Amino acid sequence: MDKKLKVGVIGTGSISEMHLNAYRNHPDVELRAVCDWNAERAGKAAARYGAAKSFGDAREMLADPELTAVSICTWNSAHAELSIAALNAGKHVLVEKPLCMTVGEALDIQRAVRASGRLLMVGFVRRYDPGAKLLRRFADQGEFGEIYYAKASILRRLGNPGGWFADAGRSGGGPLIDIGVHAIDLCWYLMGKPKVAAVTGNVYRKLGNRANVKGLSFYKASDYDASHNNVEDLANALIRFEGGASLFVDCSYSLHIEQDEASARLFGTKGGCQVIPELSIVTEKHDTILNVTPQLDRRDFDFAGAFQAEIDHFVDCACRGVEPISPVEDGVEVMKMLCGIYESARTGREVRFGDGEGLSR
Repeated sequence: MDKKLKVGVIGTGSISEMHLNAYRNHPDVELRAVCDWNAERAGKAAARYGAAKSFGDAREMLADPELTAVSICTWNSAHAELSIAALNAGKHVLVEKPLCMTVGEALDIQRAVRASGRLLMVGFVRRYDPGAKLLRRFADQGEFGEIYYAKASILRRLGNPGGWFADAGRSGGGPLIDIGVHAIDLCWYLMGKPKVAAVTGNVYRKLGNRANVKGLSFYKASDYDASHNNVEDLANALIRFEGGASLFVDCSYSLHIEQDEASARLFGTKGGCQVIPELSIVTEKHDTILNVTPQLDRRDFDFAGAFQAEIDHFVDCACRGVEPISPVEDGVEVMKMLCGIYESARTGREVRFGDGEGLSR
């Protein structure tokens, strides 16, 4: 490359550290700017990671003609506005999951991508883990046959981060849109990304944030306030796809279980696999069922490594024209599923998509 990709990061919350570290590690990136509504916090992050500039106003940062790409690591409620502003300013965009808060916003972002001719990549980071890449390669080669069912759970017994995560106005919801989106997207991606046909979902607010519990620690947002929580503590859903495949998912911030649980499994006509918590494959050879253990450096999820792979891919896409693994179209389809679940829970009815049906907002 003749020139480095000059990157700015908007938002300095905990997830931004993964982006900042990964950009700093990339030889073809110049970390040019950091922005946060708290200008002092932006300045500290810029100094820590070696960025030349810091801003308290995203519009001011996006006006920098030298800036060529941005990561958006803000509250979910700001994703759409900032993504569209960055695209209109001629910047490539990596936006953290979820893409936004509504299907209408998602479609607006998709239109902005097409009008600008710039890249927008959605931060579905679990796709970039070596284990997920391996299973997708196996699936593409027909190892599992027709994948017709998947089941995923991400259950926390005490894990409401509070702050903006617990404020539906900024987050769009609770565990479903925060951690459930990882399970939904990962299974959907490994299933070959079939179009969503219908969604039936439930959400529950029975236990709240359980701030009264003593003796157990958990991650808390920087603006944690135990008195404020208006998001669900549990969600579950059955998602049906065109062609007949289905995905069952449940996720929680608060639940009376002995310990946190996470799993994601897929089942096909020729075999099955597990991607969470560790990689494994079940298949049949010569009329015998086999449990297969793939040989990788690690079979569990490497958080930092996946973020580095995601950022590396974003740089390749922005600088070399590589097709993104997680394009804006995927973000739109996942938003249909997330919003469909919330709508189904609100109305008590199945939400259907296709031929003008489903969600439009």
